[in-house]
Amino acid sequence: MRSFFRPSFETVRALDGISFHIDPGEIVGYIGPNGAGKSTTVKILSGILTPDGGTCTVGGLVPWEQRRRHVARIGVVFGQRTQLWWDTPVIDSFELLRDIYRVPRDRYGKTRDRLVDALGLEPLLTTPVRQLSLGQRMKCELAAAMLHEPSILFLDEPTIGLDATARLAIREFIRTVNREQGVTVLLTTHDTHDIEALCRRVMLIGKGHILYDGGFAELKKRYDGDGATEADVIIDRLYKDYEL
Repeated sequence: MRSFFRPSFETVRALDGISFHIDPGEIVGYIGPNGAGKSTTVKILSGILTPDGGTCTVGGLVPWEQRRRHVARIGVVFGQRTQLWWDTPVIDSFELLRDIYRVPRDRYGKTRDRLVDALGLEPLLTTPVRQLSLGQRMKCELAAAMLHEPSILFLDEPTIGLDATARLAIREFIRTVNREQGVTVLLTTHDTHDIEALCRRVMLIGKGHILYDGGFAELKKRYDGDGATEADVIIDRLYKDYEL
């Protein structure tokens, strides 16, 4: 009854004065416990959320103010959400996205065929999205995010819940588009093997603050004194150091 008549409130800052810069062509791992602010950061960078304060530019544009120009240059994949149309075949979703991004048909055809080949999507193109397994859908999500050839890719837990084969395929695809097309990647994940396989640089966020921003190789040197080279051991010790 006391809570009903005299409720108490607490202000929680999802992001509290964080600051970082990512150079073109980097793959940066963005890690932290649940609720640390990873997804909020990605949503601000992609123009979905407007922050209460501070400044943010991506390639010279303010994401939430110049959203139409901004989204034409980025790709976004959320592991828990889909940008594909649930009841239509995958290829129909691709065609709709081509219209949305106004990609010329000849350029779209070449890009689509390259992505289909890279991710092994040919058998899935006529399958309704709702009938895909999680691993199949995530590969289609990656292709959908790259159809308009963005220069920046935001990935929010793209390998969550996937089997080993699907994780390896997605890691290889990310590595390829970064190496061959120079795509900048910000990757949030709880899978430490994603970090070890893809990221030279790691940012740790906790309680709305950037707690660590540096090389993954430096982390291995710091925590590998007793030969514990497994990535999950290293990240676990990093979390313990910052009481996360």
